Amino acid sequence: MDTTFLHTFVVVVDAGSIAEAARRLDLAPTTVAQQIKALEADIGSKLLARSGRTVRPTLAGSRILERARLVVREVGNLRSEASDTALPAGPLRLGSAPTALMGLLPSALREWKQRYQGIEIFIEPGTSATLISKVIAGELDAAVLVQPSFAMPKTCEWVPLRNEPLILLTPAGMKVTDPLQTIAREPFIRYDRSVVAGKLADDYLRRHYVRPQVQFELDGIEPIAKLVAEGLGVSVLPDWAASGQQDARVRRWALPAPCPQRTVGMVWLHSSVRSPLAAVLAGLLDLNRPAPETGPSTATVAERWRGVGAGSA
Repeated sequence: MDTTFLHTFVVVVDAGSIAEAARRLDLAPTTVAQQIKALEADIGSKLLARSGRTVRPTLAGSRILERARLVVREVGNLRSEASDTALPAGPLRLGSAPTALMGLLPSALREWKQRYQGIEIFIEPGTSATLISKVIAGELDAAVLVQPSFAMPKTCEWVPLRNEPLILLTPAGMKVTDPLQTIAREPFIRYDRSVVAGKLADDYLRRHYVRPQVQFELDGIEPIAKLVAEGLGVSVLPDWAASGQQDARVRRWALPAPCPQRTVGMVWLHSSVRSPLAAVLAGLLDLNRPAPETGPSTATVAERWRGVGAGSA
């Protein structure tokens, strides 16, 4: 049995169509269909039922799906273990929250490319809640995300990289003498309260008895910042890392203490074959974070993992 065909089967099920699976696999749709047909012939059962442009697993396909995922995962682990360097072979399957992808990751990935040209990184964007679930399930090797409100499982390694206190974001030309009065007076763009920082902001304003005039509520720091830049209101956001030149049309103001903060860090499973790759990337992220952060006096990630993978590029 060709395990490549098993991988194709899993991707087709997840994608829901031959065409989308072909796009994800960078193959022609006819090649994907031929691989599925060969797998069905090898197993002796029909695995997919087609309905128009979509597909779904048959009863037999549903029965073997999770075992197929396990086989594909173990084959990937075997290939990673079969490395003749200090580090396992890639690829590293990395999840990233949007602000980390735009702010923290670019410089670290540039350095990774220079040091470890033969080790690929596949990046999957997503919300922090989705990414932590995929890491725990073994669907991702690691993720850069916002620390959740619940305790990390003991099966995971968690490395904090950046503390981001809440700030008031206003159009650049706005005069602010009292941030809380400004929030109460101006049209307000609320950060989605279903995410960690959005709830922190909402709780903070409630403690200060501030009832903002909410115009919009949405997830995504960058989209909110663009609305603020257009003069549509002010917002309370975490002081996020930005990649490249920051928008001169907005200005950040400190909020009265004590001000809550969110923590962005990296998480991976201790048991993952590719955990050494995650550890090295965490070290590069720590070296390239935009500014020193306040917090407990601990060794940096780079010091903890210094020398891991040296000479293995």
